[in-house]
Amino acid sequence: MRRYRYLHWDVFTDRAFSGNQLAVFVDAVGLDAGQMQQIAMEMAFSETSFVLPAESDNTDHRVRIFTPGRELPMAGHPTIGTAFALAHEKRIAADQDSVRMGLGVGATAVSLEWNEGALRFAWMRQAVPTFGAISQGIAQLATALGVDEGEIRETGLPVQEVSSGVPFLLVPMVSREAVNGARVERSALRIFFDSSGLPELPVLVFSLAGADDEAQAFSRMFAPAFGITEDPATGAASGPLGAYLVHHGAVTEMRALRMVNLQGVAMGRPSRITISIASANRRIIDVRVGGTSVLVGAGFIQL
Repeated sequence: MRRYRYLHWDVFTDRAFSGNQLAVFVDAVGLDAGQMQQIAMEMAFSETSFVLPAESDNTDHRVRIFTPGRELPMAGHPTIGTAFALAHEKRIAADQDSVRMGLGVGATAVSLEWNEGALRFAWMRQAVPTFGAISQGIAQLATALGVDEGEIRETGLPVQEVSSGVPFLLVPMVSREAVNGARVERSALRIFFDSSGLPELPVLVFSLAGADDEAQAFSRMFAPAFGITEDPATGAASGPLGAYLVHHGAVTEMRALRMVNLQGVAMGRPSRITISIASANRRIIDVRVGGTSVLVGAGFIQL
C-alpha cells in the first residue's frame, strides 16, 4: 500500500479557517491522472494540487491542479498555496526571488517575498486576458442568479467572458447586498449559456460598491460544472476581473496597480486576493495576483 503525504493550507488569508482550503501533495510521483482526480474528489476542496518533477528546462516543478470534477490548466489559489508548501518543505531556498511552475498553460512565474527566512507573500503572473463577447440576455441571467435584472443593468458595466487561461463570466452588480443575494439555479443557468452560444462557464458576481474595508471589489464565484458549488477565493478569476475593470474604465490605471478582491464572506471564509494590473491607455501589459497562506494541517492518503 502506497502513502502520499499532503499539506493542508488556507490560501489568500493570514489566519486559519478562512481563505480557500487547499491540499498540496508534495511528492505525487507514481500517481496517474485518474488517481489524482479520485483524490481531489475525496479531499472535496475547491482544488487539490500535485507536485511532480519538472518536465521542461524552463520550470522548477510540474504542478497539476484538480477540482472535484476536472483538471484545470491553471488556477490561482493552488499556485499561491503550492509556492508556500514548497517553501515550507525547503524545496525553495529562503530568499529565492521566484519559482517557475509548469502548469497546464505552461511555465508560470511566481514571485516570492520573504521575512526572516519565511515566505510572506507570493505573486502569480497570469496571461494578459482575452475578452469574449458581451452577453445580451441579462433578464435570463438575472433569473438564473435569483436577482433583479436592474441589479445588473444599473452598474453600467457589461456581462462578459474574460479569460487568463480559464474563462469566467464576469457579472457586475450594484451592491454587496445584491452579490450576497445571488443564488444559482443551474438549470436556468444552462438555458442562459445555451441561448448565448457559450459553454457552461464559472460565474463571478461582483460589486465595486461599499469599499469601506479597503477592498475595491466584493465577489462570489459559482462553478457547478467544475463540481464547485461556491468558491471562497478564485485567483484565476481575479486577474481577469482586474483587467476587465481597467478595460472598461471602472478603475484608474494607478488604482489598478494594487487592488483587493474580497471574496468568501458569504461562506464564512473571507479571502483577500491582491490584484496588480499594469496598463497604458487601457491596454493591459501585465497581470499579477497575490496573497499569503496559512498551514493548517497535514496527513496521508493511502492507495
